[in-house]
Amino acid sequence: MPDQSGGCCRCCFSFIFTLGLTALFVWLSLRTSNPKCTIRSFYLPALNRTLNDTKNTTVFVTLRLGNTNKDKGVYYDAVNLTFRLHPNATGIPVATYAVPRFYQGHKKTATKEVAVGPKEGLNWTAVSSGVYANGSAIFRVDLATAVRFKIMFWRTKRHRLNVGADVLVNDSGGKVNRKDIKLSAAPDHHLIGFFSGQVGVLSNFLVLIFLIFL
Repeated sequence: MPDQSGGCCRCCFSFIFTLGLTALFVWLSLRTSNPKCTIRSFYLPALNRTLNDTKNTTVFVTLRLGNTNKDKGVYYDAVNLTFRLHPNATGIPVATYAVPRFYQGHKKTATKEVAVGPKEGLNWTAVSSGVYANGSAIFRVDLATAVRFKIMFWRTKRHRLNVGADVLVNDSGGKVNRKDIKLSAAPDHHLIGFFSGQVGVLSNFLVLIFLIFL
């Protein structure tokens, strides 16, 4: 009588191997990356000593939001910006601004021009009191929003995005760093949220595939 145990084991191994490949493919197809947020330019004319003009107290910021996902679009809720000044970077904001919600295609970069002056609520008294004797100042810029990813014909749930960075401004009113300044989250919260999200997606689809095949 032929031994059927070997054939059974091979069938089981083939099934498990195929199941694993399918789960991996699904996970790779559905995993998402948060948008890359940077500050391209930051300029406050009133702090430019060469102009000798303190009347233009508007902060001009060029914000860039990059979707690094190859085949997933991004729906942004309102992008809220908060400006604070060191040494009170955790205190009351000197200004706030909201970029209206928008959609972004895959592998696209959106450039948003932001202008915040006294009409928009900029507290110039707080800004001027925070300028150092050499004419420099350090702004803390925080960005908060929620995004949903468009995967084929459906959208994911909202994922909160909270990032920020310090911007050193010189006595010419512009940022010292000529390169784009990356807005990033605290390392511990960012990594925990990222890995927990990826594990959650993978585990859910493993259960779904088991239910289909069993």
